[in-house]
Amino acid sequence: MGEPTEIHAAGAVQGSGSVDGTAPSGRMPDGATRAAQTRSAALRSRLRDQRRSPARPRLWFELALIGVSYWLYSLVRNAVPEQAAVALKHSTWIWHFERALGVGVERSVNHGVNSVTWLIVGMNYYYATLHFIVTIGVLVWIYRWHPGRYAAARTVLFVTTGIALVGFYFFPLAPPRLTAFGFVDTVKLHETWGSMASGPAAHVSNQYAAMPSMHIGWSVWCGLAIFFLARRTWVRVLGLLYPLTTLVVIVSTANHFWMDAVGGLACLAVGFAAARAVYHVWAYQLPRTPAREGDDRPVTVPEQWSAESAVGASRR
Repeated sequence: MGEPTEIHAAGAVQGSGSVDGTAPSGRMPDGATRAAQTRSAALRSRLRDQRRSPARPRLWFELALIGVSYWLYSLVRNAVPEQAAVALKHSTWIWHFERALGVGVERSVNHGVNSVTWLIVGMNYYYATLHFIVTIGVLVWIYRWHPGRYAAARTVLFVTTGIALVGFYFFPLAPPRLTAFGFVDTVKLHETWGSMASGPAAHVSNQYAAMPSMHIGWSVWCGLAIFFLARRTWVRVLGLLYPLTTLVVIVSTANHFWMDAVGGLACLAVGFAAARAVYHVWAYQLPRTPAREGDDRPVTVPEQWSAESAVGASRR
C-alpha cells in the first residue's frame, strides 16, 4: 500500500473530480475525515463537536457577560413591585404550611443562634459576603482549570438565576424577619455592616424577593462544582459543607424559610436540565480541556479513495 494522500481542512482531495471531495456515489468511503465532507455535513459535525467539547472561553467576553448579567439581575430584581401586603400573605401561607408539616422550626433556630452574639454576627457577615465571593471564586477556578466545562457550568448558573427572577416577580415573599411571627432581625439588632437585607441598604434592595433563595441555588451550584471537579478529598468535603452551612445561615438570620431553599433547588435543577439539553451531557462530564481550535494540519485519507476519484475524473 502506498503513502496516504493529504488534504487540508479547506480543500478537496488531490485529483478528485468533485468539488467537495465526496465519492461519485455521494457517500463517504470508509476512513474519510470531516475535512472531505460537504459543507452542511461539516457544519453539523462542528456543532456536535462544540457541544461535546466547548471552545475555550474568551476572558473579555466572560467578564462582559458576567457584568451585564449581574446588572440586569439587580435591575430586574429591584424593579419588581414591592407588594408588601401580597408578600406578607404569601409568607403566612408558607409559615402555616411548614408548621402543618411539622418543619416550621425556623423561629426556634433564629432565637437560639441569636443568643450567641459572636456566632450570629459571624453568620450576618457570612450572609452578606460569601454569597458573591465564593460564587465568583468558583467561576474563576472553573475558567482557569476546567475551561472545557466552563461554558456548560456557567449556563447552569445563568439559567438558574433567570428562573429565580421569574419567581421574584410572580411570587413576592416577605422574609421571616419582616413578618409578625416573632422572628429576630439579626442584622438590625446587632447593627451588622454590609447586608442588603436590613439597615440603610434595604431601601435600595427589594425586600420581598425571598422566593426562591439564590443563596441556596448558587451555593449548591458551587458545592457540586467543587465536589465533582476538585481532586483533594478534603476540598470536596468542604464543597458539600458550603451549601449546608449556607442553609443554616439563611434560616438563623431569618432571611429565608425552608421552602425558599426548596425553591432555589428547583431553579438549579432547571438550570442543569437546560445545560444538559444544550450539551447532551451533564456539565461536569465534558472534557476538562477543550479541543484545539483552528487545526489546519493536513488530514490523511485512504489511498484507494484518491485512486477511485482519479479514475472517476479520467472517465469524464
